Amino acid sequence: MIKFYYHPSPNPAKVALFLEEAGLPYKLMPVDTRKGEQFKPEFLAINPNAKTPAIVDGETTVFDSNAILLYLAEKTGKFIAKDLRGRVETLQWLFWQMAGLGPMAGQNHHFSQYAPEKIPYAVDRYVRETSRLYAVMDKRLADREFLAGPYSIADMAAYPWTVPYERQGQKLEDYPNLKRWFEAIKARPATVRAYEKGPQINPNPGIRTEEEKRLLFGQSAATIRR
Repeated sequence: MIKFYYHPSPNPAKVALFLEEAGLPYKLMPVDTRKGEQFKPEFLAINPNAKTPAIVDGETTVFDSNAILLYLAEKTGKFIAKDLRGRVETLQWLFWQMAGLGPMAGQNHHFSQYAPEKIPYAVDRYVRETSRLYAVMDKRLADREFLAGPYSIADMAAYPWTVPYERQGQKLEDYPNLKRWFEAIKARPATVRAYEKGPQINPNPGIRTEEEKRLLFGQSAATIRR
């Protein structure tokens, strides 16, 4: 059985989506990042980057959400095309999310929601870049149901980063093709099950205290070296 190290946030949600869609047996291993549990030696042995998610599948350990998606897709033969062209279509959108949508939306959240000083340039920079990336998806989805053809790990990677669209300063009505895609994924039974995990693990979401902010945003090389 796969051990799934999880805290409710967009990147772990990607893996939850795959596990539920594929019907793979797994055991949820909560890691409360607000309490600094990601820095415990036993977790660093699994993920030296001190982030969730990570999985342990028998003798195989994998960290980083998109690496996990690719591993699970290869393991099961699901949610990735078998032909070269289709596979490249999936991978390019998987990497697009990893390099663009995730980091830009993440900085959007940070500077608009959590930064101790609201810097207008930073907020505007990341809200505008998020809107550009939403437009990229919207244009891509104009003539297809999902990002890479059939529902795939590319969609599982991008969807969780669009769930908090309001906090990112976006309106789905401005992106009709993206909205249709979003609603279709939201309605999938596996998506419903995946998102039921969050409240079970963390019934009081959000970052409230200065200590929680320090643990999540105040780390440096010294954290890893100690």
